[in-house]
Amino acid sequence: MATARDFRRIALSLKGTVEAPHFDRAAFKVKRIYATLAPDGRTANLMFSPEEQTLKCTVAPDAFAPVPNAWGKRGATTATLASLTVAELRSALTTAWQRAAG
Repeated sequence: MATARDFRRIALSLKGTVEAPHFDRAAFKVKRIYATLAPDGRTANLMFSPEEQTLKCTVAPDAFAPVPNAWGKRGATTATLASLTVAELRSALTTAWQRAAG
């Protein structure tokens, strides 16, 4: 089970990542924001491509769901941290980071 502490540690270990406030959330960005962490630390939003989002939501529907708005149609995906292992969270964050860093 992954936690907000795991999320923050992994995100900040990715090259060039900085943390900054983003409305009521903590944002993690490299060239642009690739992930945000909810204030309660239970969920995070990750920016995937629409294809990556479809794969994640199909393979692990208990852990990933599209954000229910226009951002979700563009790949923004909510991750329920307690439904992910630390390795799964690292993989998801790395995927989102690579897309933002590219």
